[in-house]
Amino acid sequence: MNRPVAGTRADYNTFTQITTRWLDNDAYGHMNNVVHYQLFDTAVNGHLIAQGVLDFKEGETVFLVVDTGCRYFGEMAFPDVITAGLRVASLGGSSVRYEIGLFRNDEESARAEGHFVHVNVDRLSRKPTPIGDGARAVLQALTQEI
Repeated sequence: MNRPVAGTRADYNTFTQITTRWLDNDAYGHMNNVVHYQLFDTAVNGHLIAQGVLDFKEGETVFLVVDTGCRYFGEMAFPDVITAGLRVASLGGSSVRYEIGLFRNDEESARAEGHFVHVNVDRLSRKPTPIGDGARAVLQALTQEI
């Protein structure tokens, strides 16, 4: 089986810097694998909130995670500064698949790459609902040829 090659910063559309914390390190002295998923969540939802298309407290719809995964290419640890690169790999009627690269300090190659699938649902019924025009425009801006 061929080992996947880590992506580079050029593969992503937008970036968010996230500072690591002392508690992110585990007994092995590197960032614990569960922290990667927290960083994915922070990058995706932070972008949606900053763009004004996600109101997780009052919005009629919210995005729920239905699938996620991660490939690890190298270690990261406190006090590294992580840059999360974000792109949209596919955009459906009510779902979106994000791809996120985590870059250590100023490195060009990702130390980890993951995916994150959101389904847009009605806040109360939790039934899938079409992604609205405003959110769709924001998500389409993150779509690129991969």
